[in-house]
Amino acid sequence: MLIPRPRPGDSAGIRPSEITSESVYWNRRKLLQAALAAGVTGIGTAWVREAGAVTDLKVQPNPKYSLSDPPNSYEDITTYNNFYEFGLDKGAPAENSGRFKPAPWTVTVKGEAEVTGTFALEDILKPHTIEERVYRLRCVEAWSMVIPWDGIPLADVLKRFKPTSKAKYVAFKTVLRPSEMPGQRSNVLDWPYVEGLRIDEAMHPLSLLAVGLYGKTLPNQNGAPLRLVVPWKYGFKGIKSIVEIRFTEKQPPSTWNISAPHEYGFYANVNPNVDHPRWSQARERRIGAGLFGSRVPTLMFNGYEEEVASLYRGMDLKKFY
Repeated sequence: MLIPRPRPGDSAGIRPSEITSESVYWNRRKLLQAALAAGVTGIGTAWVREAGAVTDLKVQPNPKYSLSDPPNSYEDITTYNNFYEFGLDKGAPAENSGRFKPAPWTVTVKGEAEVTGTFALEDILKPHTIEERVYRLRCVEAWSMVIPWDGIPLADVLKRFKPTSKAKYVAFKTVLRPSEMPGQRSNVLDWPYVEGLRIDEAMHPLSLLAVGLYGKTLPNQNGAPLRLVVPWKYGFKGIKSIVEIRFTEKQPPSTWNISAPHEYGFYANVNPNVDHPRWSQARERRIGAGLFGSRVPTLMFNGYEEEVASLYRGMDLKKFY
């Protein structure tokens, strides 16, 4: 399948001059790690976003979250996307998201928490250090990527709002802007996109609120300016362009579970033993390995079984899929 590429100079894409090469990225990463080891300060949180621009981030690499597999290229990650708000084809988000304005941005916090209200994204991010984590992203179409995400542990953000004992789940909502998101003008899904996690999943150290990748703020097609990354779940759980966080006592709805409950469960844990009704999930193909790249076995919980299996102890994972 041919993957459409943004044309040079097209506002929907990123000009070649704006792309950090992988060699430069890794050299910069080594410098940052050396600076951290030497105790250099001043590499803390810095998040500046201009409307329509992809800008550099100040990021602290976190060696705890790394993989032996090399990351996919910036081009792979930013031109092969699932983001139905901009179209169904994998190349559509990169081509159709140029009009989307990710700044200024606010997030509304509601529900079972002591601190609620509407907050500028800068205020939510300001107290925190943005860190780099290399995670796998696994999608139900049996493809995967390895992505150097830049973000903040979800738990660190949620704790600031002081969820009460009634908060059993955390719900998220994507912005609704059909004038800027052409896919929202169709009825392919119920808009706006919604997702949710159990509170213990949301508070798990692996759960990340991403604001960038490869040391740059998120491009529009990757969920600018704020998206969820839950690496042991299928990619559709990673809700993008988040404008609302709600703490709830009951399990919240999720878009794909609403659309096709017999195919997409609330949990969406990567499980090679549970097939999608229309295809097997036992093997996967790494994007960037070529059109006929070899498929490899899918790992339980996407390779994070040791870290997260205890969250689901005693659950029937074929029933709670």
